[in-house]
Amino acid sequence: MSMLTEGWDANTVTHVLGIRAFGTQLLCEQVIGRALRRQSYELNEEGLFNVEYADVFGIPFDFTAKPVIAPPQPPRETVQVKAMRPERDALEITFPRVEGYRVELPEERLAADFNAESILTLSPDLVGPTTTVNAGLIGKPEDFNVKHLGDVRPSTVLFNLTQRLLYTKWRDPGEEPKLHLFGQLKRITKQWLDTCLACKGGTYPALLMYQALADMACNKITAAITRRFLDERPIKALLDAYSPTGSTKHVRFNTSKTDRWQTSSNSCHINWVVLDSDWEGEFCRIAESHPKVRAYVKNHGLGLEVPYRYGSEMRKYLPDFIVRVDDGHGDDDLLNLVVEIKGYRREDAVEKKSTMDTYWVPGVNHLGTYGRWAFAEFTEVYEIEADFETKVESEFNKMIESAAAQAPAGKK
Repeated sequence: MSMLTEGWDANTVTHVLGIRAFGTQLLCEQVIGRALRRQSYELNEEGLFNVEYADVFGIPFDFTAKPVIAPPQPPRETVQVKAMRPERDALEITFPRVEGYRVELPEERLAADFNAESILTLSPDLVGPTTTVNAGLIGKPEDFNVKHLGDVRPSTVLFNLTQRLLYTKWRDPGEEPKLHLFGQLKRITKQWLDTCLACKGGTYPALLMYQALADMACNKITAAITRRFLDERPIKALLDAYSPTGSTKHVRFNTSKTDRWQTSSNSCHINWVVLDSDWEGEFCRIAESHPKVRAYVKNHGLGLEVPYRYGSEMRKYLPDFIVRVDDGHGDDDLLNLVVEIKGYRREDAVEKKSTMDTYWVPGVNHLGTYGRWAFAEFTEVYEIEADFETKVESEFNKMIESAAAQAPAGKK
């Protein structure tokens, strides 16, 4: 038995006995709070905490209270997820730790390359409800909607969006905006509004007057311009100055999750894959049996993070897997394929893919010190095997065509 004072904490307290009156209500609550620390924070099969009780007796509590017995739960099985060294060191996968991107775009003649990721769909799911009903206790209810936005002139939306683009994307810190680019950016912005903006569920283009939605549009327009000049002005990936390289050999953590896959000693440097869905288990099975896969790893405790911008907010994206693939260049020049297992694709998933295709992959490939990288996204688990093989073949064909186009005449 010990006095439960402020600063004294333990998660094994099951009974509290008060043998003298408390001077303040606050001290009483603090003492009781020591007994309310949970013994276990493991979730049960329903995704909830198991019930735990604390019995409280004495002053100013009730001596006649009957204790509630809550037997302690046995600890769940815990396994250590770690790199199997040195027996699997041949399967080690290294990757760059990217903190940002440096983009140097031309100012003489701007152009854009719009694709499927350039499309922005305004819908109630993205912008919020477009119709609400205001009803009092008495009187007729009134419907409030955003139909008045339909009266905003397209030229007004175009001007404001171009201005936002110029001031946020073509303005160096501490410097004035490059106003001489306004005409070119206005031309590209109009092209985006005409071809890539979709409005559903009672939404209107004038919603782009709101800063958060305008920033989403600006990100897509800037990515399209960056994509257009990838061959002329490569993206530069900025690495972590203190830890530029990550590796599977540094993975070591404990888990009690029962959804896990025990990896093959011929396919993965790490002994277990912690599964977030059944889809990932299916992916592990196919990756270990695919003839072109040399190694793979789940990005759990690995440290692979991709910085990207969603609207006005900077975020970190964690892809699901890294797969090393023999795409015809031999074991000394394997393709590092970053894989995302995705179901329903919301707008943030589109931004993640756009960042991988436009910034991260070109920036890492431009470094030349981490091998060749590509990105794949799977959306249908039942077609994952065929999709995986198609993606590998597609990446291989694109690299062959690119190498042939850049080879000197007469040496192709």
